[in-house]
Amino acid sequence: MILPPPFIEGTQDINAIVETPKGSRNKYAYNKETDTVKLKKALPAGMVFPFDFGFIPSTIAEDGDPMDVLVLTDAPTFPGCLVECKVLGIIKVEQEEEGEKVRNDRVIAVQLDSRMYSSANNIDELPQGLVKEIVNFFASYNNVSDDVFNPLGNEGPDVAIKLINRSIKKALDTGEK
Repeated sequence: MILPPPFIEGTQDINAIVETPKGSRNKYAYNKETDTVKLKKALPAGMVFPFDFGFIPSTIAEDGDPMDVLVLTDAPTFPGCLVECKVLGIIKVEQEEEGEKVRNDRVIAVQLDSRMYSSANNIDELPQGLVKEIVNFFASYNNVSDDVFNPLGNEGPDVAIKLINRSIKKALDTGEK
């Protein structure tokens, strides 16, 4: 798969690659070495991804992986799907994995042609309680893996875009594409 650039040319809108679709119990992960989407694990019964989840191409976040993105879509897509998105903000997160604390933020974005969420321009404009539900999902998801998940708050699109740009620079500095 030839990955697109992180930003849609001439805009602050992003390209997102979906790994795990909304409603899935299965967690998928893209493997760039094999250019395949691999089944990573299954979630416990009754637990599903609330929205499409994936990554922003050509980025390296503080945890060493491409920057995570949760895409608010009107309907589930599929693993490997490219979704053009408007950035609404970021959920800042510190996680502890194998005794080490690391930032593992999640960008929150909405598909550009969404009928349900297109009026939102900021994470604070989402329906009341939705961001809390998303944070609770990630906390539960990490709890199943015995990883410590510590939400540090939410920020709007300006902070999210600065962090995306920082992750692009990190990818360029390390030679990642």
